[in-house]
Amino acid sequence: MPPSGAQTRLPPEPQAVVQALTRAAIFLVVTINPGGANREAVRSFCGDLPALLRAVGFRDIEGQLSCVMGIGSDAWDRLFGQPRPAELHPFREIKAGSRHAVATPGDLLFHIRARRMDLCFELATQIMAALGEAVTPVDEVHGFRYFDDRDLLGFVDGTENPTAQTALDAAYVGAEDPGFAGGSYVIVQKYLHDVAGWNALATETQERIIGRTKLADIELDDAVKPTFAHNALTTIEEDGKEIKILRDNMPFGRVAEKEFGTYFIGYARSPRTIEQMLDNMFVGRPPGNYDRLLDFSVARTGNLFFVPSATFLDNVGDDAPLAGQGLADAPAPTPAPAPPQPAAKRDGSLGIGSLKGDSS
Repeated sequence: MPPSGAQTRLPPEPQAVVQALTRAAIFLVVTINPGGANREAVRSFCGDLPALLRAVGFRDIEGQLSCVMGIGSDAWDRLFGQPRPAELHPFREIKAGSRHAVATPGDLLFHIRARRMDLCFELATQIMAALGEAVTPVDEVHGFRYFDDRDLLGFVDGTENPTAQTALDAAYVGAEDPGFAGGSYVIVQKYLHDVAGWNALATETQERIIGRTKLADIELDDAVKPTFAHNALTTIEEDGKEIKILRDNMPFGRVAEKEFGTYFIGYARSPRTIEQMLDNMFVGRPPGNYDRLLDFSVARTGNLFFVPSATFLDNVGDDAPLAGQGLADAPAPTPAPAPPQPAAKRDGSLGIGSLKGDSS
């Protein structure tokens, strides 16, 4: 027992980043409208979100409804000021030949998951009603599980995610940034696929691009796997150990519009892991040896958010700004982001686009 009078401090409670896979999801990205009233409305909403989640989730307590709220770099400055998460910055755009990892607007992310789409839909409705005129939606994607957890290109997606303590270690910030422990970084991208072009390929060619067999979902042996294979380029290692991320990709689409896609969402305790994966994919390792999946998949969005702990959100008051907040309505100027820093002995696996992702 601690000495008499000593104060103990409980660790922050994280948001529900580490969750079992669900059958349905909604990815909602919004921007915050200018003005102090809109900023304060969003700050007030931070503490209200858990009550909305409880109210909707209680209608089906077995529905596994959850919601993760992420905050972009400029929005963090407007809402909270200093201090800020150590590695939060705008999404880093990548251009290499015809390949382009675009950066698109987005201040807030709501990642809503449940066993049933109606629960996701109802919570998204309540969130937008609560935020009202304070925000403007910029992207909304309704995702679904496709048969035996395959993407719309026919390959299994996501079964290599870490589990148990490994998942917690991969997803949540720890002692490296103690002021934001229990938080997480999340990168999202919406990919559209040329399904007709992909289906015109022989199955063996598809498997070489992915690095796994299509039917049995077995990784190709290194002796036959090309160096440009998706899971070869996107395995990140440091000091001989694979650096994991947690992903919850979802297929989406509109058949009549011939829109077939995958919404990539990856959580990590550092964004550098996913940024290195993207650099390997779009630029190549070495440069030019890029992920051939990008010949059939195009990124239409790109955002980086920080997911603060649930404890942090609960402590956001609507009556007084946090340190450094509220000096101006416009976003604080953000230094131009530097290129991703190459990590020692890193190679990477990202179930991006619509792939399983050999590493997590």
